[in-house]
Amino acid sequence: MSARGRHRRQRVRRISRISLVLTAGGAGVALPLAAAGTANAAPAAAHAAPAAETAGDRATALAAPVAAQPGEAEQVASAGTYTVAKGDTLFRIATTEDVDGGWEALYDGNQDVIGDDPDLIKPGQELSLDVVGGAPVAQSAPAPQAAEPAPAPEPEPAPEPEPEPAPEPAPSAGFTSPVDAPPSTAYRVAGSSWSSGYHTGVDFAVSTGTPIKAVAPGTVVTAGSGGSYGNEIVIRHDDGHYSQYAHLSSLGVSVGQTVAVGEQIGLAGSTGNSTGPHLHFEVRTGSGYGSDVDPLAYLRANGVTI
Repeated sequence: MSARGRHRRQRVRRISRISLVLTAGGAGVALPLAAAGTANAAPAAAHAAPAAETAGDRATALAAPVAAQPGEAEQVASAGTYTVAKGDTLFRIATTEDVDGGWEALYDGNQDVIGDDPDLIKPGQELSLDVVGGAPVAQSAPAPQAAEPAPAPEPEPAPEPEPEPAPEPAPSAGFTSPVDAPPSTAYRVAGSSWSSGYHTGVDFAVSTGTPIKAVAPGTVVTAGSGGSYGNEIVIRHDDGHYSQYAHLSSLGVSVGQTVAVGEQIGLAGSTGNSTGPHLHFEVRTGSGYGSDVDPLAYLRANGVTI
């Protein structure tokens, strides 16, 4: 054999041992190149077929979806529903699926599936995600009710104010009674005790020292001893009448003095022709004896209640 032939044969042997890298579906596969000659052709072909099949299988495996991990439930692909998986909570589902209204609305729309306890959901339960957000749903265990406060004690009724004493009626039309006491001996009572044969005034039975008042404004015309009348005071009033106050124990005014209605002019007593302490009161149309009129009628005509 020539030197050229020997060199060519050695080169073929070296090539037969070189591996050619092929790419099938993105995966590299090492394939031995068949040596020249008929004797090595069959083994090389037999070895290539399994290699090509392996490369195809690997390409198919890469294109296929990844299988679910053990323990994870298969999710339902239909829109608007969710199948509960192990470890799920309503809060997690509502957050992940962006449920309007949160977990409360998710529970409210699926209470017939979940039951009374929103914390107890089970793998495999199919929940609707088409719910309307709303107020949180009450939990199965009712919240403890706050204790009602004890009723406040009813306030004691305020004591009724004691009735104030009725004020004494003010003198009407500028007149008043001469003394704070009811009359005793009436006007015009007949009897030999009086020189005229009858009582010319009205008596008021009061004790010595009782204050005596002017029945109306006027001017004092008499203030002193009056014989059988004892100590007396006579006052002329603006209407032309005169009032007389007899049997006084003390005089408090003098002749010519102007007095006001109700002003104290003296004290009751038993001076003169008297059987005991009292006030003898007369009203006259003139200053002299015998011009007397009914004193109580005069006072009543001027608005005094007596």
